[in-house]
Order: sequence, then structure tokens, then C-alpha cells
Amino acid sequence: MTDPKPESVNQNDVEPSPQSDPPPGTAGGASPDPADAIQDAAAQVDRLAEEAGAAAAHPVDLPDFSGAEAGEDVSNIGLLGDVDLDVRIELGRTRMLVDDVLRLSPESVVELDKAAGDPVDIYVNGRHVARGEVLVLNENFCVRVSEIVGRMPETDAG
Repeated sequence: MTDPKPESVNQNDVEPSPQSDPPPGTAGGASPDPADAIQDAAAQVDRLAEEAGAAAAHPVDLPDFSGAEAGEDVSNIGLLGDVDLDVRIELGRTRMLVDDVLRLSPESVVELDKAAGDPVDIYVNGRHVARGEVLVLNENFCVRVSEIVGRMPETDAG
């Protein structure tokens, strides 16, 4: 076997490689001024931001999320029947200094802000929902609900 003879290349057969255009802000390939390049880039960012803002600003039609109308049957509420909720009964509150807390012992008495017989507060998942009175039933404490607290505005809840 003989090696094939390399073909000669005629200069007229070769296409010249396309010259890329000089970057914007350059004159015939000269390096751009950094200050001009930054200014051009900032102007382009501002222009694109305006275009994006103008395209994104339009009203949205949303479906009615008001829920069930008064008197309307809400049959799916039963789906929530087995959801666990954190229920807490608050007998009262007090403020103590760290030093006072450190001195607590088994015989210490902590005074609360409510008197005996005052209603206790009932919280569900951290939200105050009712008040009631403390009872003893079969040697266990329990609470009889005496008042349902009205719904507070969301800004006041906490």
C-alpha cells in the first residue's frame, strides 16, 4: 500500500474566514473605554428593566375565593375531622426576673395575674379562641367553655 499523495490546495479554493464585527463602542477593533462600556451596559439594563416592567404590568382576573355563602352546605368540612390541633389552656401569666426563676424551689409560690374563679383562656394552635371555667371531673381538671372569642383582625393576631 502506498500513502496517498496530499492534494495541493489552491488559494482560490479557500474561503476567507468571516471577520467578526468589532464590539460596540470600539473603533475598528480598538479596546473600549471602560467608563463608556459601563455606561452602555447600565443604559441597556435600564432599557430592559423598563421593557420587562411594562410587559408585566397588567390586571389579573382571579376566580372568586370567597368560600361558601351563608347557608350553603359545606359537606367537605368532614375531611378535616382527624387533623390534630394544639389546644392549650392558660390559667394566668406573670413576669419574673432571671434571678427569681433561678431561686424557684419545690415549695415556691408563683403569683399569677388572674384571681381564683376568673375565666381561663383557651388557645388553639396559638390563637385565642375561647374562655372557660376550670372544673374537676373524675379527679381530672377540665374546662367548661363559657365564651367564644370573636375573630380578631389579622394584623392584631399574634
